[in-house]
Amino acid sequence: MKKYKRKKTKVVNIGQVKIGGNNPITIQSMTNTDTRKAKETIKQIKKLEKEGCEIIRVAVPDDKAVKNIKEIKDNINIPLVADIHYDYALATEAVKEGADKIRINPGNIGERWKVEEIVKICKERQIPIRVGANAGSLKKEYIEEFGGITPEALVKSVVDEIKILEDLDFYSIVVSIKSSDVRTMINANRLFSKKYDYPLHIGVTEAGPPGGRGEVYSAVGIGILLEEGIGDTIRVSLTGNPSNEVQTAKNILSSLGIRKIGPRIISCPTCGRLEYDLDALLKKIEKEVKSIKVPITIAVMGCSVNGPGEAKEADIGIAGGKKSAVIFKKGRKVAVAKEKEIMKVFLNELNHLLKEEYNGDEN
Repeated sequence: MKKYKRKKTKVVNIGQVKIGGNNPITIQSMTNTDTRKAKETIKQIKKLEKEGCEIIRVAVPDDKAVKNIKEIKDNINIPLVADIHYDYALATEAVKEGADKIRINPGNIGERWKVEEIVKICKERQIPIRVGANAGSLKKEYIEEFGGITPEALVKSVVDEIKILEDLDFYSIVVSIKSSDVRTMINANRLFSKKYDYPLHIGVTEAGPPGGRGEVYSAVGIGILLEEGIGDTIRVSLTGNPSNEVQTAKNILSSLGIRKIGPRIISCPTCGRLEYDLDALLKKIEKEVKSIKVPITIAVMGCSVNGPGEAKEADIGIAGGKKSAVIFKKGRKVAVAKEKEIMKVFLNELNHLLKEEYNGDEN
């Protein structure tokens, strides 16, 4: 079996989090609240923190939004990234207000002196800049040069952005090359990774809604690159609640064994032998364990064919029977519960397990 080998990239500090090098691949998300509403934005970020988000990005469209960065930053525990387009003044103000990283393309800023102002303050405060190329906003000049939105066009676009910063002696750079087309995104990041060692923020942009296409496209695109050792931080781009992005990102990392974050749930695909409402129970369990960050394995199984075996192998497992279930913990049968009591008994045993194994610390 081929051993997982990650490409070594430059280390960049984003607040207290380091990305690149041998540092863990981090999970990012972006708020969908109005940044001009600080309390609402803080509330969402704190929820995402509990669910496993490690870096958060907020949109900064105007002066009112940028003025809220300090308040938001002071009330959260993870690094804050300011997402800015075109406006150099918003970028410099975001840094002054406490942003840990800014996302801006210097090629869209205009006059050179404006870029110099951004670079100057980022150097002074040791704030990195994320530059990127996105298939949805690729400039016409690159499309014409390469005959379409190709991996080569995306890479050329981002390299030109990097060069602007390098010419100003700025190298604390994170790079993002995204497309909603999975193959284009994969090949563009492969191409860039062969030639450059800046840390890569990877993801399939505008992947779609959760519960289907969005998660599948993200898992395939991000998963292939991670397995090849490419990628230092990831964002799953899903429509709607950003909690789904964090959960999917955790699942991608866990599925490859790159990081074990939170519970791994093994569940029965169900068949005609099923004699209790496994689907309803599974949904309740997923909701209850969402905020747990320790790497435990939970089995939720149906009948007696594979159920007991899988449940015994898990840290904690449910093996269903006729309107009832057996609860296993660390390979031992610890309880039998009627269908209406399964959830209650399971949670009781889960809490005991967390206390026994992790001193009650779910984080």
